[in-house]
Amino acid sequence: MAPYLCARPSLAPLLRPVRTSLPRHSFAIRLASMTPATPIETPAVATSGPVAPITTTTPPPTTTPPPPPPPPPPPPAPTPVASSGSGSGASFSTYLYATALSATLFATYYYATDTRASAHRYVVPPVLRMLFPDAEDAHHYGTASLKLLHRLGLNPRDRTDTPENATATQVSIFDGAYTLSNPIGISAGLDKDADIPDPLFDLGAAVVEVGGCTPRPQAGNPKPRVFRVPSVEGMINRYGLNSIGADALASRLRNRLRAFAREHNLREEDILSGAAGVPVGSLRPGKILAVQVAKNKDTDENDVRAVAEDYAYCVRRLAPYADVLVVNVSSPNTPGLRELQAVEPLTRILEAVVDEAKKTASTANKSTAAVEAGLQTIRAHAPRVLVKVSPDEDEDSQIDGICEAVWASGVDGIIVGNTTKRRTGIVPEKLALRKTEKRNFGEIGGYSGPAMYDRTLALVARYRKRLDEQALKISEGSSQKATPKTLMASGGVTNGDQALRLLNAGASVAFLYTGLVYGGAGTVTRIKQELREQVKPKSA
Repeated sequence: MAPYLCARPSLAPLLRPVRTSLPRHSFAIRLASMTPATPIETPAVATSGPVAPITTTTPPPTTTPPPPPPPPPPPPAPTPVASSGSGSGASFSTYLYATALSATLFATYYYATDTRASAHRYVVPPVLRMLFPDAEDAHHYGTASLKLLHRLGLNPRDRTDTPENATATQVSIFDGAYTLSNPIGISAGLDKDADIPDPLFDLGAAVVEVGGCTPRPQAGNPKPRVFRVPSVEGMINRYGLNSIGADALASRLRNRLRAFAREHNLREEDILSGAAGVPVGSLRPGKILAVQVAKNKDTDENDVRAVAEDYAYCVRRLAPYADVLVVNVSSPNTPGLRELQAVEPLTRILEAVVDEAKKTASTANKSTAAVEAGLQTIRAHAPRVLVKVSPDEDEDSQIDGICEAVWASGVDGIIVGNTTKRRTGIVPEKLALRKTEKRNFGEIGGYSGPAMYDRTLALVARYRKRLDEQALKISEGSSQKATPKTLMASGGVTNGDQALRLLNAGASVAFLYTGLVYGGAGTVTRIKQELREQVKPKSA
């Protein structure tokens, strides 16, 4: 073993500096933390037998460890050509997607908000009837939906109502006091409490009638009170003039007027005085707002003075915001109301209404009309007054009496007519109604629907004749020619040909109600288009 021992290299020179520079206990820690070095092989020494090589470890130097190797070089950047092509492709795809999405949304918006869309006629009305078996529930839902859509700017609107098209269908009423853009109106009952006059104007009608309104709020008749007869596109209703009352309705109409003034940077007085250049009621050129008034159910119909005061109160509250006031003495669902169509009571009621309406534009009576309504400015012109009569009062003596009352009271005209209590001639003999329809058809109330049209047409011709005959008599006994009375028609209108025949018979406006319920939001637009097609050859 001596040669082996002698062959071992001495470690003293290497270890000595460590022992002199570090404490003894630090040496072990230092060695333990060192990275093992590369083994060193010693040279072999000749012996008598094989000798195993001895491997030893060289201690690390005491100097500072070498710096870490440099980080690998970053990968080469992609060439500009490849980067440009990839980004351009992604951007172009995004652009195409955004464009397609925008175009789809706009097309959907344009279609849904156009009254000419077939969905408004063939989808919405049937779906409402299916979802709401109770017709009054469907009525409330439709009104609320139209109100919300209008607030969001998504309501249906007549995009054919251009100045060029309006020229073909213009009509003058009240001896030239108003020029309407078209002769189509929407009857009262659809918007009882003036919730949606503007959405209804947007459907294209030139006249919108809200109400009927009673002096005090009343609930109307118990539910159910509206019934459908789809086979004849008819309805039976016995609402009973449910109303929020004249005060609440006046407040609602005034808030609407104020909102319009703010939107157009006007004063309320500018609109009332006529300086704004728009009708006070409709707030739209070429259109008018009619407000229907009636008596309360609990007002004794035999007390004509009390009845007249009911109507006069409504006029005091509502006249400042109406272009036309409609006196309803023909609802079949208010007991005793139709008896007021006799000459004497009707004349007294209409005189009270006309006198009160005139005060709206009279500076001498400012405290009576304007101050009670909370106004600071009197209207430039008083609202016009019409009386709405029943189609069931069709005897010659009854028609003569109503026309006499109109001339005696100074009313501006008549609306013929209202719903009917009669049921004869409505359902064709060969048509078999379903069980539910038979039950609904037998309900108490007033009927409205297409079956009313022939009766309405005949009554318009008769009223026109009697009014003109009486005007001639009045003119013969006076130095001045009597102002012609305006006649409007309501009952059974569903198409442009029917509307034109009513106009040719002497009416100035044809009103819709049930036809709009079954025909949908595009009914007014469709009828106007049919009218234009019929009058164009005559004007060419």
